Amino acid sequence: MLEHAARMRREPTEPEKRLWFELRDRRLGGFKFRRQATIERRIVDFFCPEKGLVIEVDGHTHDREADLIRDATFERTTGFRTIRFTNREVMDNMHGVRTALLAALHASEDRWSRLRGTTPNPLL
Repeated sequence: MLEHAARMRREPTEPEKRLWFELRDRRLGGFKFRRQATIERRIVDFFCPEKGLVIEVDGHTHDREADLIRDATFERTTGFRTIRFTNREVMDNMHGVRTALLAALHASEDRWSRLRGTTPNPLL
């Protein structure tokens, strides 16, 4: 799975490239993101560990109903919330994507503030 995630980092889709440009180096609100992060048995497009927020960029082949069910199960088991954008949204409305992401990030509790005096687990 780690090899697959590494390959996905080397060969991102165009929408993933564009969104990564906005997220990398703490460009979005000072939040740190990882790309193609492995969490449990899932590879997520982007992950903000501080806020426990997963970002998925979906192409036309995604089944929205199945994804929502999977996201709800993932949130119950990990505590990590998923926000999804379509390829088209990323390509045509980056301002709207950034605005929605910042709202979601600011609305999410800081996971690390609960762990005062400890170091967060880098694998989560």
